[in-house]
Amino acid sequence: MPSKHRIPYVKAQDEIRKAGGISLWFSRFASGTAQVVGHPMVFFGAVVLLLVWALSGPYFHYSDTWQLIINTSTTIVTFLVVFLIQNTQNRDAKALHLKLDELIRSHHPANDDLIDIQKLSDEELDALEERYQKIREACEARRGGKKIEVDEKDAVRPTQKSPAA
Repeated sequence: MPSKHRIPYVKAQDEIRKAGGISLWFSRFASGTAQVVGHPMVFFGAVVLLLVWALSGPYFHYSDTWQLIINTSTTIVTFLVVFLIQNTQNRDAKALHLKLDELIRSHHPANDDLIDIQKLSDEELDALEERYQKIREACEARRGGKKIEVDEKDAVRPTQKSPAA
């Protein structure tokens, strides 16, 4: 029996399985293919095929057909594998972002503004990067013994010493 917090996930998973369809099939196919293509033995198999092709050159007198075989084969395989791997990476990245979003959401002191940050424009990401750079500089300064404040606009400035100090 799934725990209460897993019920929405389990329901969504069941709906997808019931619906089936090309998207689910392709996702599974792409994941499986990416696993196979990334295996070291497949790499060594490809190296062996290239060696066999190269060593067969003198037998075929390095003909245009001999060259066309490797060019066509590698182009087709590369073209197809790029799409499969891209699909797998996109799903993995989306899953990772969702997991991070859940961690941010579940940690109450965390800044919820960072949820779905990957959907921001480049300019917005640059502004956030600058903001966190200032926060990091303030942390480094505090470690170095300086008192630094970060105001609401994240402007970093040294703390004013009181006259009594």
